[in-house]
Amino acid sequence: MRNWKGQRVVVLGLARQGKAAARYLAEHGAQVVVSDLKPPLALQAACEELADLPIEFVLGSHPPELLAGADLLCLSGGVPADLPLAQQARAAGIGLTNDAQIFLDACPAATIGVTGSAGKTTTTALVGRMAEQHMAETSGRAWVGGNIGRSLLADLPQMRPDDWVVLELSSFQLELMTAGVQVAAVLNLTPNHLDRHHTMQAYAEAKARILDCQTSADKAVLGREDDGAWALQSRVRGELLAFGRQDHEAEGAFVAGEQVVMRRQGRLVPLLPLSDIRLRGEHNLLNVLGACAVAQAAGFSPEAMAAAVRTFDGVPHRLEFVRSVGGADWYNDSIGTAPERSMAALRAFDQPIVLLAGGRDKDLPWESFADLVVERVEHLILFGEAADKVGRVVGAAMARRPTGRPVTIDRCPTLAEAVQAAARCAQPGDVVLLSPGGTSFDEFSDFEARGLAFRTLVQAL
Repeated sequence: MRNWKGQRVVVLGLARQGKAAARYLAEHGAQVVVSDLKPPLALQAACEELADLPIEFVLGSHPPELLAGADLLCLSGGVPADLPLAQQARAAGIGLTNDAQIFLDACPAATIGVTGSAGKTTTTALVGRMAEQHMAETSGRAWVGGNIGRSLLADLPQMRPDDWVVLELSSFQLELMTAGVQVAAVLNLTPNHLDRHHTMQAYAEAKARILDCQTSADKAVLGREDDGAWALQSRVRGELLAFGRQDHEAEGAFVAGEQVVMRRQGRLVPLLPLSDIRLRGEHNLLNVLGACAVAQAAGFSPEAMAAAVRTFDGVPHRLEFVRSVGGADWYNDSIGTAPERSMAALRAFDQPIVLLAGGRDKDLPWESFADLVVERVEHLILFGEAADKVGRVVGAAMARRPTGRPVTIDRCPTLAEAVQAAARCAQPGDVVLLSPGGTSFDEFSDFEARGLAFRTLVQAL
């Protein structure tokens, strides 16, 4: 565990992760300077949360002199690792870190890290539930955090060596990773965050850091049926487990008949019937299988895995049922911030679909999304900054495959107007699905704020 006393640490970004890191470092004796590009007025509430600590604030810009005398530069999750100040730090020999790395360096408990382009929050939450079930009869405790919910830095004093910590880790956190986890999972690897990483190769390299930082004593779990994840098997340093729908004769979880099973030391162990899974959609079946493989790698009991799955209803904003209106069922999948995620949501339903899509584009390809829209969506409601781009790609797909879908396409500036447009065309028996394919940052602070707004708008219909 690092001694922070007298260390000068510059924290960039005053969002959730930056605040957690600043508080932890200041409480452990570091000289902390926090800088954010937003003006002071916009950050007043965040500054007040840290007012009890001797923290210096530099707001409205990141001046080069910030790094004078600095020992370390700590980046919040939304801060690019290639911004000018970070490049200046590297050139000056100043190390870079983030809240996840600070946590892992100090954590006394065993750790699980879950990453992937889609499904990592659901899988992390389910693994956390499995850990809780497994440890119910022990003195240990399960902790869940990281990129999901909140930073666990404040909980470090309560953690013990016989605990388990389950972390969701984003590519933004992983690209600076230096500390390993005992169980690492890469669920899948498809184009995402290319507006930040610029190339698929750079994005994949960031994800692979979760494997590179392990040792031969650790375990890794990879999605066997995802080409991107399975291509990382050469990076695995310890024991490899796999998961997928098919039996690939590897240690891990898969489907046999109508059962979820795992192969453990060459022997098949039944876990639960598929009918006991409460989550809908093929992508959520893969999330369950991934969680079982991770739990197997951690040594959790089959009984704990099955009990957790049977009681798990999912995570908010992920295919979350909101209500029925006039015979149409409305679902909130605001987490669908990439076209691949929205495609998974579309495949979860057999009913006619009214789809709300758009938001802000992440420089990702939309062609496969457009082809699926032409196959599955009756009415398409486009909103936000990406509306015109998505509309053009869907229009091209319709020209290639003139099947009559979508029956109508509407463009709306805001989510509120999109909800009203969806309500006008929804019919009894339809599914009205918010799964944008783009981020929320054109109108909302994050996908959760967008999902909450959608819930409120639907409840008001």
